[in-house]
Parts: sequence; structure tokens; C-alpha cells
Amino acid sequence: MAKKRANGEGSIRKRKDGRWEGFYTAAYDPVTGKQKIKNVLGKTQTEVKEKLKKAIADSQRLDMNHSGTHTVKSWVKMWYEVYAEPRLREKTKDYYLNYINNHIISELGDIKLDKLTTIRIQKFYNDLQKNGRVQRYKHIELKDKGLSVRVVRGIHTLLNNCLEQAVAERLILVNPAKGCKLPKLEKREMKVLPEEKIRPYLMEADKRGLLAAFYLELTTGLRRGELLALLWTDLDVENRTITITKQVNRIKGEPVVSLPKTQNSVRALPVSQQAVDLLMEEHKKHPGNPYMFLSPKTGGMFDPDSFRHTHDKILKAIGAEHIRFHDLRHLYVKARTKNFLNFLVFYSIFAPLGRFLFSDTFQKQSVYAQFYLAVRNRIDMDAAPTQPMPETNHLAHILAQAREIIEQEHVHTFILHSV
Repeated sequence: MAKKRANGEGSIRKRKDGRWEGFYTAAYDPVTGKQKIKNVLGKTQTEVKEKLKKAIADSQRLDMNHSGTHTVKSWVKMWYEVYAEPRLREKTKDYYLNYINNHIISELGDIKLDKLTTIRIQKFYNDLQKNGRVQRYKHIELKDKGLSVRVVRGIHTLLNNCLEQAVAERLILVNPAKGCKLPKLEKREMKVLPEEKIRPYLMEADKRGLLAAFYLELTTGLRRGELLALLWTDLDVENRTITITKQVNRIKGEPVVSLPKTQNSVRALPVSQQAVDLLMEEHKKHPGNPYMFLSPKTGGMFDPDSFRHTHDKILKAIGAEHIRFHDLRHLYVKARTKNFLNFLVFYSIFAPLGRFLFSDTFQKQSVYAQFYLAVRNRIDMDAAPTQPMPETNHLAHILAQAREIIEQEHVHTFILHSV
């Protein structure tokens, strides 16, 4: 007589079709208290015993009252609403909703959450690279049907976080996205506006009534959203600084003003006297409007996408190779010697020096401001700075060498020299 199985070990029987079947209690209905019975099948009794043992162990690790109730679609929507959306910036919400609605749900949405496998997700990522781009406008033919590596990796980050939460809530045992192989990010060569094109670029901007805006961009390296969100109250004419406290992004087709990208992005930047003069001329054109740079169409805040298109048109008009507007932030001035420090001096006049010298962002801005003033005003190291200097021997060493280079090489800002 076969030995009776103990409570919690399940039960096994041989079916009429010759296969063996094991039953076990997966959970109890929280309302009725009734058992939820599940089964496993196998060709032999030994095989079923092993499957049954594993199934019972898994059921103890899972929340069996909820595991198996979700599809990928229902879970990713719940995860977004409960865990992701409350902590996301408006612009990031747009990205997430695009990834969820146009890619994840359309391809994986009907799959049971506990049936989603690594190989299915891997195929999904592979397909995104080949044919993932959404055809938004029927009259515009897509040049490239595949999504970029950056977007594919962004979709993976979202899906991976979503599935990690499912593991934490005992809906699935493991995260199937963890085993996927992601496309490698290709290091993009940084493009800058050639020095011979700086003058034509600004002249073309002047023709469009936007010299002040583009001149300020080239000499400060502001983000596009930060530049277009500037108000006249952000300009300190006497101290020649602009204060960055906000940015504008296009959200659901409309410009929306929000806090800067990070808390440390709130800062004050020095500007040249030439920039101040151009801004004051700009202010005379519309003294009653609070916005520094107006949309020529609406008279209100300049739309970020429209401003980017204007940049593209300027490049085309002057016969320059296309560079992203964002790359204007990386504009550099070629050094007159091969000494790297010379290059650093030139670069510092355009972009925050501390971006690659110091780790603390707040200190970076202070370092940049003092270094800029040292170059602009040709100050001596012994002269007392107008603002407290960061206490660092490294900075003092850089400033000392910068002063020496200025005196010996007669360094000038290339943009000012060009125009």
C-alpha cells in the first residue's frame, strides 16, 4: 500500500491517459476561505513529486492570492500610477507614457505577468532596434524604422524597475528583464560649431532678431529650457549676472515652466558686458513684457521646439554641418598653444569649468564664477575677489597659471574676437 502523503505535501494520482498528476493547495480565498487548488503534470510519479515539491515551495514565496491575476498591461499601468508617476517630472512622465503605451503594452501587454520570460523580453528589445519607431505622421516617411540605443535602454530601465516591484510584492519569483542583453551605447563624437562659422551664425541670428538670445547661449552654455524661461528680473545689470531658477519644456504640446533639471541647477552665472549691452537693447524692443526672449508668432514665451528649429534653419542658411542645439553648450575656443591649461582657460569662458574639475555642483558654479572673473577682469591673485573664493589650493594654482597665460599669451574670448 502506498504511503500516505503528509499535510502540505500535496497529493498524486495516475490519470487515465497514463500521465501522473499532482495537486496542492496554493492559497485560500480571503473572502470565502476556500482552498485554491493547483496541479502539475509529468510522465512519471518521480517527476511529478519533484515538480510538486518545487510548486509548493514557490507558492510559499509568492502571494498566491494575487500572483497570476495580472497581465503585463494591468501591472505596468498600476506600477506607473502608484510608484512612478508621483515622483516623476512632467517631461519624464511624457517619456514614460510613450514607452508604456506605444511599446510595452502594444507588444507585451496581453502576456500574463508570471508567464513573461527573459527570451520574450529579449526579442522585444531586438525588434525595437529594427522596427520600433512609431509612425506618427502618415505623410512623412520614416528614414530609420528602428529606435535608438538610448531609447531601447530607457525602455529597459522602465520595464526592469516595474518588474523589480512585482518581485518585491511577490507577484513573480524573479525579474525576467535582468537576464537581457542590452545594445551598447556608442560614444557619440561631440560636435561643435566651427570657429569660422561663429560670426556667420550670429549674423544670421541677428537677421532674425535673435542675436541676444543666441549670443547669450554661446557665451553661457545654458540649457535651452533655461534660456527661454529667463525673465528680465533674472538679469542683474550692475553685477553682470543672470540667475537661473526655472526652465521651460514642451509638455503635451504646450510650453510648461518648472524647476530646473536638478536642485543644483539653480545658480547665478556671470555674463560679459557685451552680453549685458545686447540684452538691454533687446529689452528696449518690448519693455513691458516680462519674458527676455519672445516668440515672434505669439509674443509670449518662446516655444522650445520652435527655438530649436530656428537654430537648425540658421545652420542651414550659413552652410554649416548640423549640430544639435544642446551641443552649443559644449562650444570651445581653440587654444593658441598646445598647453592643455590654455584650452581650459578658453573653455572656461563659455562653459562651467567645474563641470569636469570638481564633484560638488554648488562649488562648481562658484569656481566657474571666480575663474571667469579672473579671466575677464585680468585680476591679480593678490587682489581681493568680489565674492568669497572656495578654499582650495587647486583652484589657486589654476588661477595663478590663468593669470600668467593671460599676461603672456594675451588670451581673448574667441566669440568677442570674432564679432
